[in-house]
Amino acid sequence: MAKSLMIQGTGSGVGKSLIVSGLCRILSDMGIKVAPFKAQNMALNSFITNEGGEIGRAQALQAEASRIEPSVDMNPILLKASGEAGCQVILSGGVHSIMKAHEYYEFKNEAWDAVTRAYKRLSEKYELIVIEGAGSPAEINLSKDEVVNMRVARHTDSPVILVGDIDKGGVFASFYGTIELLKNPPSPPFAKGGMGGLCDADYIKAFIINKFRGDINILNPGLDMIKEKTGKPVLGVIPYLGDMGLHEEDGIPLERLKVSKYQSVKVSKIKIVVLRLRYIANFTDFDPFMYEPDVELIYSLNETDIENADMVIIPGSKNTVKDLLFLRDHGIDRSIERAAEKGIALVGICGGYQMLGKKIYDPYLIESEFREIDGLGLLDIETTLEKTKTTCQVEAEILKPMQDTGYMIHDKENHASCIVNRASRQLRGYEIHMGISTGNIGLFRISRITHYASRITDILDGSRKGNVWGTYIHGIFDNDNFRRNLINSLSIKKGLVPIEEMIDYSQLRDDSLNKWAEIIRKNINMKFIQGLIDG
Repeated sequence: MAKSLMIQGTGSGVGKSLIVSGLCRILSDMGIKVAPFKAQNMALNSFITNEGGEIGRAQALQAEASRIEPSVDMNPILLKASGEAGCQVILSGGVHSIMKAHEYYEFKNEAWDAVTRAYKRLSEKYELIVIEGAGSPAEINLSKDEVVNMRVARHTDSPVILVGDIDKGGVFASFYGTIELLKNPPSPPFAKGGMGGLCDADYIKAFIINKFRGDINILNPGLDMIKEKTGKPVLGVIPYLGDMGLHEEDGIPLERLKVSKYQSVKVSKIKIVVLRLRYIANFTDFDPFMYEPDVELIYSLNETDIENADMVIIPGSKNTVKDLLFLRDHGIDRSIERAAEKGIALVGICGGYQMLGKKIYDPYLIESEFREIDGLGLLDIETTLEKTKTTCQVEAEILKPMQDTGYMIHDKENHASCIVNRASRQLRGYEIHMGISTGNIGLFRISRITHYASRITDILDGSRKGNVWGTYIHGIFDNDNFRRNLINSLSIKKGLVPIEEMIDYSQLRDDSLNKWAEIIRKNINMKFIQGLIDG
């Protein structure tokens, strides 16, 4: 069995996911065969593994930091909020059902079985598992039913490091209160792991303070005082750095830290507006744009932004119907239509692609009480929502010319459109949707990699009508050739000189992970952590 270390937090959004990512990269650098694990994740930001299973995007990033392939065992339970219907429960990579809160708590034994089986499989393959908790372990009303925090620590005999976000305020009160609330009666011995005789507070061995800005000398007395009050040291204080350009778990970053080598170059900007939907899903599809020096990427529902953009993107949604109704109720649909009429490039990804069609049918009332709803009518397609979900990695090839959509290959000397070469046609990405679209389909030819690693080829995807196009392919903008040619086409249309040099998005992400790992090395007592791991 693998050794383990667990990172918990005083609440959601304190930085657990990225700290696990940084530790995984450091441990991988040390030659340790390390893997991440999060028993239960609640996020709309997901990833499809090679097996065709769905996991939280944060665990995919942590696997990338560990230099290993993501696996469904790294996140056996994924909960995706679906509105009033409850949450879609993804179990071991596949859709189990949609449950309300009370139904899920009744499901806890089956959920726990999935957690323990996944952890066992993972621990047989790796030397060390870095485990991430969820929210706070001190939600005392949930302690009997939770399957992600102290129950996992007990089951895996994991020492715990508690992370607090000082930028939110009250970090010392959060540390102290968490310890006090976890001083429950000693836990009994468990058949599968567990430290009999310890209370939950005893599993917490140290603290990390995240997102600090100010004079460390003023903070230092507090570090000594919290150790006196709890008996547990602060291992380090991580400075506030803004967004590192790495995938967030389930929230759009308010800041964007550009890490490309062009960041200091002053160039005219292409304005790309992503609609900030209520149920926005997989917004990391658009992260590559933030590295581009000639792109201004914003998330907005403001009509001025939409109607003055160079490209508008309707992103994926966990509830396409309700987000479409929201756009219609607030008149945003008219702004989208006016943008299309002005010739602005308009793109729909997954749920956004469905919205652009003429009709959305929901015969099983999966997303709302409406069995049929009018779409925006900008693409000649119709979509029927199905009970089964398509989840697979794909390879794709562009079939139709896309020059009116804001995509064309251009001649470097004359900046004129020309035939798209084969290298620029080849794309990689993944599908994750519960709808089937029909009609004027055929923008891409895709090859799906199924659950059994077999390949289903010659499936048509995507639609185009004038300057409007859409696709089910998530991660399409990760493709460097495609992304750069798209931006350059928009630049030519705007009368700007395009940039010829292409950014290697994958390499920049890896560089960001290395930079983040180095920050952790410099600011956290890694010898203490190594001692916890070694026991």
